Amino acid sequence: MFKNLTTFQQRTVTALALISLVLLVGLIDSYFLIWLFLGVISLLAFHEAMQLFKIVSFVAYLWFALLWNIAYFYPSTHLFFFIAIVLASSLAYFQHIEKSLILPFLYPFSSMLFILVLYAEYSIKVLLWLLVLVAITDTGAYIVGKTIGKTKFSDTSPNKTLEGLFGGILLATFLGTYIGTLTVPFWTALPVTFIAATASVFGDLFESYLKREAGVKNSGNILPGHGGVLDRIDGYLFAAPMMLITLQALI
Repeated sequence: MFKNLTTFQQRTVTALALISLVLLVGLIDSYFLIWLFLGVISLLAFHEAMQLFKIVSFVAYLWFALLWNIAYFYPSTHLFFFIAIVLASSLAYFQHIEKSLILPFLYPFSSMLFILVLYAEYSIKVLLWLLVLVAITDTGAYIVGKTIGKTKFSDTSPNKTLEGLFGGILLATFLGTYIGTLTVPFWTALPVTFIAATASVFGDLFESYLKREAGVKNSGNILPGHGGVLDRIDGYLFAAPMMLITLQALI
């Protein structure tokens, strides 16, 4: 079906399907369903990261499954340090463990843990807040950049401009703060939104860097018209940790 559609049509259909799925999961608001939904996204992103890092290891997937199942009962960012200690200990003892195995657990696994912890410690409203601010940052940066953008932001992503960057962050801060006030006071929502929006820009930039290093255009092809899962969630992978850290610091 998708083969007969233009790229724009594919992007539109895929986007509408993803938005519908996310809204359905959010409306049901079940911890098990959120954990399962994030787990599927995490696994797909983890697999794409393994390919970007050029790592081949079946054991890594077993560790992923073990840690995500533990996260159901103990949603904590401490789990990343657990796997880091296990890998470091194994490296020291066996001396032939691939050091790069830590990379997909650092990115994207640990960031997905932050998203689960945001939900577990706060509410579905915080995930809505995160969803909206990152989406607005990305959309705002694109629109402002196309309209008045002239100054290149970074060689890593030459199509992005500083004007678009500032425009997206300001728009996201303005609208995202309003969503944030559904959960926290205004003077907490404002800095949290600004910091998370800014972090999302660099999340997108970091994934662009990984793709350039790997020599690929997209992280995958599972999402018609969009590429891979990492291509869609890269901003969230930086925004979520910063949102959680800032919230815990200010509340």
